[in-house]
Amino acid sequence: MTRHEQAFATDGFTLQRRNPDGGTPPLQHWGFRNETDRLTDVLLGSPAYLRHMATSSLSRKHLREAPCNIQVAQAQHKELVAAYEHFGVRIHWHEPEPELPMQVYSRDSSVMTPYGAIITAMANWWRRGENYAAIRTYERLGIPIYDMVTAGTFEGGDFNVIEEGCVLIGCGGARTQEEGARQVESWFRKEGWETRLAFIDEYYVHIDLMVVPIAPKLTAVCLACTEPGIVDWLKNKGHEIVDVPFQDTINLGCNFMSLGSDRVIAPSSSKTLIEKLTALGFEVASVDMSEISKTGGGIHCMAQALLRSPD
Repeated sequence: MTRHEQAFATDGFTLQRRNPDGGTPPLQHWGFRNETDRLTDVLLGSPAYLRHMATSSLSRKHLREAPCNIQVAQAQHKELVAAYEHFGVRIHWHEPEPELPMQVYSRDSSVMTPYGAIITAMANWWRRGENYAAIRTYERLGIPIYDMVTAGTFEGGDFNVIEEGCVLIGCGGARTQEEGARQVESWFRKEGWETRLAFIDEYYVHIDLMVVPIAPKLTAVCLACTEPGIVDWLKNKGHEIVDVPFQDTINLGCNFMSLGSDRVIAPSSSKTLIEKLTALGFEVASVDMSEISKTGGGIHCMAQALLRSPD
């Protein structure tokens, strides 16, 4: 039995499950078809050692003008955890490490797929240890690694599953380089996925600050800063667009977490999004993220879906 055949026989931990020729079987016990099915298990990072560092132009702006109050940020994260618990989501944790002050952003260092986890390649040197810590986390949980990005930098917020078998990959240059994005794209094309690269200004950090799926064929998009071609692509796929205003997007108002079954956790500052989703019949847990988000990310950035189940 070859190494790949051994990896396919079980969902047990392995460092490379990806079949280089494509046709990698989906996992049996972990993963998901899309980002809008019912979330049952999520991976979070602790803010125990959180520090406000210059990871983007947005976080640098806050660092200059009104640095994050770490104690308030930690309290806000506890409210976020409580929201997941309220909805019955099982929470798994990275082991906190003092040397990893940004580990709370669990979507950056890895990204879950139907075939296993991708270990990314972080852009900031002070965050690269998060990739190694993520490997240990997946080993502890018994979740196999699909593969590791090696061609260039790539971060999990730029891997955006729009619907089953279709991924939007962001590329801003500063955090995710084109080389890394192209490598990931090539893997999923071999698996038979439709892929679309979104070249974004580095100011927006990751594509999930601008485009996030809400429910099947329903996607939140900041129309003011998203390339019209991406919007047309979504509409041609039958997606209804919920527009998030530019000012809300800059304050990470488009960075929320879909829990499936018409449930969402959203930042309380994103009033337009919350109003629109409530009018559509969604149950929205509104959480104040104003202080912790100064460090460079929002609710979607702080969560890695490990398992979603169809309703």
